[in-house]
Amino acid sequence: MQRIIEIENGVTRMPEWRLAQPVNFTLDEGEHIAIVGGNASGKSMLVDIITGRHPLLMNEPKYDFRPSTHELASENIKYIAFRDSYGDSDGQYYLQQRWNQQEIDKETPIVNDLLEKAFLMAGEDNAERRQLQSHLYDLFHISHLLDKYIILLSSGELRKFQLTKTLLADPRVLVMDNPFIGLDAGTRDQLKTLLTTLSRERSLQIILVLSKTDDIPDFITHVVEVKDMTVGKKMTRKEYVEQRPADPEKVLSEEMKEAIVNMPYRSNEYSSDEVIKMEKVCIRYGERVILDTLDWTVRNGERWALGGQNGAGKSTLLSLVCADNPQSYACDIALFGHARGSGESIWDIKKHIGYVSPEMHRAYNRNLPAIRIVASGLKDSMGLYVKPEKSEYDVCRWWMEVFGLKGKEDTSFLKLSSGEQRLVLLARAFVKDPQLLILDEPLHGLDNRNRRLVKDVINAFCLRRHKTLVMVSHYQEELPSCIDHQLTLKRHV
Repeated sequence: MQRIIEIENGVTRMPEWRLAQPVNFTLDEGEHIAIVGGNASGKSMLVDIITGRHPLLMNEPKYDFRPSTHELASENIKYIAFRDSYGDSDGQYYLQQRWNQQEIDKETPIVNDLLEKAFLMAGEDNAERRQLQSHLYDLFHISHLLDKYIILLSSGELRKFQLTKTLLADPRVLVMDNPFIGLDAGTRDQLKTLLTTLSRERSLQIILVLSKTDDIPDFITHVVEVKDMTVGKKMTRKEYVEQRPADPEKVLSEEMKEAIVNMPYRSNEYSSDEVIKMEKVCIRYGERVILDTLDWTVRNGERWALGGQNGAGKSTLLSLVCADNPQSYACDIALFGHARGSGESIWDIKKHIGYVSPEMHRAYNRNLPAIRIVASGLKDSMGLYVKPEKSEYDVCRWWMEVFGLKGKEDTSFLKLSSGEQRLVLLARAFVKDPQLLILDEPLHGLDNRNRRLVKDVINAFCLRRHKTLVMVSHYQEELPSCIDHQLTLKRHV
């Protein structure tokens, strides 16, 4: 049997990228592997060794990419990290950019231009490769997206674009990091079907890196678990599923739960019965209708789940509440009983809102200590321009401990794993004890234990008086038990 990748007793040259034990890993013809493990367990370090990003002291990886004619490992192994990055515009991305469409200029790339660029860079422009391009466009139903600006794609559309772009290079091995996060159930099933089709019809081996280990697709043949910075032995999917431990029923301790519930209240709380009130809200971008005459009232103490397909307008709706979307000032919106534009500044309003979202995570690309990121939530800033007092830092440390981040206070945000970064941003959302908590896909990239922990924290927090919650999730089982209302948006075609 052909052995496509073999790593034997691999140790990286740079000590900071070493796992606890030498790495042994193989990928054989016909295998499709899921690399699983908790947050900060070492999964990404293993991927960096597999792809050759981190050179080894000795025993460099052995590759046999036949029948591929590409010579370099970088041409044969393609890695897609689905962290909601928006193509070539990552460097200029900022939090509100997705909603400020009047700021899109002629240099902003559209889908067709980026795919054509990828096609031309990957090889000859001949009839055979154009046939592959046409086949991929049909397979991913992407033709109607070709004239869209890249930053306007929904999560599901973005994954289709990234996969198409990568497959135009005709790789031998495709590595994908958490490809299903942020996708509605229908799109998740569609992506699994697409990957199954690709694995059967092409000489393509697929490696998935998964934090959520109860969602391993059927086409996966083997599983490698990374735990405590150690790479485990390869086992069949069936063997792994049979021995996978059950998810914990509770993670947050009773002591910590009581501490959250009994935190002292602030003196400047709003007392409005209506926390969010929208009347006949319409959002359009050109001919595209996102929200059409929406009426929605959220009352003090209610806990809402906001659902709907990718592209239905969930994130747009929340951007209106948080005033990140400029169209919010043209809509009939009131927060805490104050009509938008009636004199109270958005900063006065934001003092009472805790917020986390995929857009926020994507925009946080700052090399700051984790505790300073948490502390920025006290000042509603992306950076930290006002130095907090010692007592405020004590509160930040406490919330970091709540979210399992004790000892990570001085670690650079960019050196944390993606899951740890999400926990830092959640601590940032809770740190000012907000009256309105807006959580857009808060469990993105979290392992099973941390997902349970976050649900426990949300449930405990919502036992406090005058706490209102709006939460988006595409997994019904991710919703905390405190949810008592549901709004489901429908996508306008």
